[in-house]
Amino acid sequence: MLNSRKFYWLAQVGGWAGYFGLVALSRYTREPESMTGVYFLNIAIIILGGIITTHLQRFVFIKLGWLNMRLPALIPRLLISSTICATLIWGIDFISDYYTGLLDTIPDYEFSVSRMILGIIGVLILVLTWNAIYFTFHFFQKSRKQEISNLELLASNKESELKNLRSQLNPHFLFNSLNSIRALVDIDPNKAKKSITTLSNLLRQSLVLGKENLVSLENELNVAKSYLDLERVRFEERLRVEWEIDSDLAEFQVPPFSLQMMVENAIKHGISNLKDGGLVKISAHSSDDRVCIQVVNSGNLQKVMDLGVGIDNIQKRLELQYGDNASFALRELPDNFVEALMCFNNERV
Repeated sequence: MLNSRKFYWLAQVGGWAGYFGLVALSRYTREPESMTGVYFLNIAIIILGGIITTHLQRFVFIKLGWLNMRLPALIPRLLISSTICATLIWGIDFISDYYTGLLDTIPDYEFSVSRMILGIIGVLILVLTWNAIYFTFHFFQKSRKQEISNLELLASNKESELKNLRSQLNPHFLFNSLNSIRALVDIDPNKAKKSITTLSNLLRQSLVLGKENLVSLENELNVAKSYLDLERVRFEERLRVEWEIDSDLAEFQVPPFSLQMMVENAIKHGISNLKDGGLVKISAHSSDDRVCIQVVNSGNLQKVMDLGVGIDNIQKRLELQYGDNASFALRELPDNFVEALMCFNNERV
């Protein structure tokens, strides 16, 4: 891909050569006998003069900061500088015509101020066209760079926010797990020791998975199972767990700890509030257009006043990472059940 400098010179040389090439072609169709070596030498001199003068004008644009000016301040400067350039180019053309003898081939030619002014105006239109093309391209490039810069800034902000959300996760998860173990210490020390071992393994997994933007559903399921093992020690027979996972979704990529937080929410706001405990059912299914991960728990949604960090964390991460390509919903089902549903476009499978 051409860089800006190479593109500028190709456009500069190609533009001037192309324009005067069309002028020569037009003259050839009318006066083929005039297409002499001297004529082409004169054309080459004018092309070189046009390139040099407009390049000097571009140097002024950059050096004096005209490229960043607003139109009311820019337009008069452009008119003055373009008139100077047009006068120089016309002068180069006139001198070239004089010394190469082309003026002698024009019938009844006489120099006059009015003829000079008309000639300069003709060249001025050409120079102003050059300016319009140059500034349009420059503003397009500037707008494109600004758009890229804005996108990079947005991506950086999203990455920072995602890192911040992930940093909230481990302390939040650890706090709830330690609370579960603390409840066992005085009641059943052996179970507490077993829970500490399970928690240790779980934290080891969290250190690895917490660094990733996405992890496989299989890894998420292992984390959720370890977490449920911890909670089953505390709730015993009050906690019933069912799994219904499509086997072909093992490698499907999801945000780390998203399923674990859904399960944790089901325990904290559902099972722990029920005297007789209840059911937590984890499902993962795919259809033609999407993949959905579902956690259903016994409980009642309207009794939930504050869902805390976990659910809010999931919603924000899905919005940042997927936009409209993922969704999260929490709703009450019949027969005293609550459903947490996280869905992704199936094109990601």
